[in-house]
Amino acid sequence: MTYRVIQWATGGVGRAAIEGILAHPELELAGAWVHGEAKDGLDVGELIGIDPIGVLATRDVDALLALGADCVLYSPLMADPAELRRILAAGVDVVTPLGWFFPPSPEREELDALCKESGSTLHGTGIHPGGITERFPLMVSALSGSITHVRSEEFSDIRTYGAPDVISDWMLFGKTPEEGRASIMPAMLAGGFGQSIWMIAHELGLTLDAELRTTHEMAVATEPIDSPIGPIQPGTVAAQRFRWEGLVDGEPVITAAVNWFMGDEHLDPPWTFGPEGERFEVEVTGDPGTHVTFHGLHPESIAAGLARNPGIVATALHAVNAIPYVCAAEPGVQTYLDLPLVAGRAAPHLLR
Repeated sequence: MTYRVIQWATGGVGRAAIEGILAHPELELAGAWVHGEAKDGLDVGELIGIDPIGVLATRDVDALLALGADCVLYSPLMADPAELRRILAAGVDVVTPLGWFFPPSPEREELDALCKESGSTLHGTGIHPGGITERFPLMVSALSGSITHVRSEEFSDIRTYGAPDVISDWMLFGKTPEEGRASIMPAMLAGGFGQSIWMIAHELGLTLDAELRTTHEMAVATEPIDSPIGPIQPGTVAAQRFRWEGLVDGEPVITAAVNWFMGDEHLDPPWTFGPEGERFEVEVTGDPGTHVTFHGLHPESIAAGLARNPGIVATALHAVNAIPYVCAAEPGVQTYLDLPLVAGRAAPHLLR
């Protein structure tokens, strides 16, 4: 059957999601919500750079929810929990890369009750967190016994991320180290990465210490570095490492980490990506141990990344490909531990 989908927001992830929905044989784009007045009323095709498709973008939430769509792919820049609950209360399923991968109690119980009352389903997915951080480590862990540590880690050149306001105002690149140390990013990101850690612990049978350990390190530029927010000046933040660790008796057993650099030259300390370059890694320490490296999710160049970043596209498509499975699932919160294997679909020209 065909599922009718509303795309909620048309930024980088949203545009890639629309492309994915249009190419997916089981999905139909029913509508699109946009934040800015300038986009209101425009054909969605125009917003993503293709011919008109006959679907107009709108800021009218009531009109969108009245369409009777099966699912919303919810991907604004920042999640609004009240807005998400409004969509679920209208009986529309939600797939989102903005969290809700493994909601803690009592939030999960509250969301389960809301969904079951309205007949809707909620699924959080994405890339990191939202896939490489928990779904793929759990898959790889099936090859091991006596597991003592699970690590997922990202190594990315943030110059390929085409969101200058986020890079400057939220990530605080180009700020002084003093400003960087006051960043809200460790706590804000912990909302997602923490859920990933707790999901892995739950499935592996681990009882973690009550608090996760968070580490935030910075490197500064030693020379001006060109970036999407202008030159990163010497002495200002040019690279950051974030690490969240689930502990048992104070010892780390689950680690999620990101390494976001403005390139890997002219840094103090002299951090580098190493010989493998940009990548995602999943490592399970056990009997036997495994170490998986994901390439292809980073662009070939800064210019290519600003035009179409594979990591952004992968985030969107992980959500798009989950939609048929979520729509077929029972009402409630459905995590990776609850859904069957989610797969992509073949290119349209190969389908008969």
